[in-house]
Order: sequence, then C-alpha cells, then structure tokens
Amino acid sequence: MNHIVKLVDIKQVTHDVKCFRFEKPAGYHFLPGQATDVSINKPGFEEELRPFTFTALNDAPYLEFTIKRYQDHHGVTDQLHQLKVGDELIIRDVWGAIEYKGAGYFIAGGAGITPFVGILRSLQKENKIAGNKLFFSNKTSADIIYEEELKHILGKEAVFILSRENKEGYENGRVDEKFIKKNITDFDKHFYICGPDQMVSDLTKNLEKAGAKTDALVFEK
Repeated sequence: MNHIVKLVDIKQVTHDVKCFRFEKPAGYHFLPGQATDVSINKPGFEEELRPFTFTALNDAPYLEFTIKRYQDHHGVTDQLHQLKVGDELIIRDVWGAIEYKGAGYFIAGGAGITPFVGILRSLQKENKIAGNKLFFSNKTSADIIYEEELKHILGKEAVFILSRENKEGYENGRVDEKFIKKNITDFDKHFYICGPDQMVSDLTKNLEKAGAKTDALVFEK
C-alpha cells in the first residue's frame, strides 16, 4: 500500500548527509532496522524507488530517514537533498532483514550505519545496550554519521575507523581480516553487518573463516 507523506523537518547531519522527517500515516508500524521503498512525489520520480531505513523509533510521531547524497549520480538522492519542507514522498510497505537477535558486534561502512541507528536507539531506550560494540568505518572523520550520539549511546564500545585519514582518537585502516583478528574476541556473539556490497561480502567470508557461525551473521540479503 502506498502513502503520500509531507516533509516537516530537515537537518544537516554531515557535509553530504541530511535527516528528513515526514508525517507518519495512521497505523503505520515498523521495527528498528526495517526499511521501506521511497520515491519522490514529483513528475518523473514517482516510480524511481529507493530503499531507506527508518532511523527514528516506531513510537515517534513522525517518520525519519537519514540519507546520504550521491551528487555524481544526479539521481534520486541528489533530488532528495533538494527537497524543502512541504514537499512529499511516496512510501510503501515495510520490509527488512536486519533485526536485533541479541548482543554482538555491529560493523558498518558509511551510510550502512542507518539500519543500526534505530536498533541502537531502541536498545538505549530499553536499557539493553550492554554487551554490544560498534565498529564504524568511514573515509574521513567528516563522513561519520551521528558520531556524538553513537559515542553517547555506546561510550568506549563505539570504535571509529578511518580509511583515508590519520587522526588521534580514531583507528586507521580497513575492517579486514587483520582488523578482525586484532579486535574481535568473542565469535559466539551475533554480527550485524551493513555497508557497501563488497565490504559485506568480504567481511562475511573473513568472519566465517575466523570462527563466526553462519547463523550468527545478520545482514541485508
């Protein structure tokens, strides 16, 4: 079922990421980590569907999407970043494979953090954050989405890795086989993975090789 929802608020999160809040249709329900297919309610864009994860919790009076702009594509995210309060989106039914199954390691690359934002906010609200750790990889510190909030939620259990910048207080490098061996100690925990396809594929292989059980790996399929 389609719903037309009006944009009520926009906040700049990083240099190329914005948080958009929309009206919430009556009876619309989702779980932390779930997503929907979105299009812009403008001529030529109504059928240009893109998946976005809800970053606010279900009990909020609005829907929230945190969206990175890919300017070089001149596509949907570029158009979304040009929206103004009062513009409309078309949203569809809820879907999503990333669901919290127990304490573990959250491993995100770039905009892949978005499914985890709702989950971590929910765990904090329910006082169940203990036992979870985040490894969040970005090119530079300027690219980190919700850095201060993630530090507030997880404290020292939030580890930020930069691949193109050396900076005090941050790890430098990539979340690869070597990083896994150095930083992950309990392979009986769950692993939640989201990021670019190649990163997810490589991480899955490296984690299984290191001893993680296949059914403990949670990622979008």
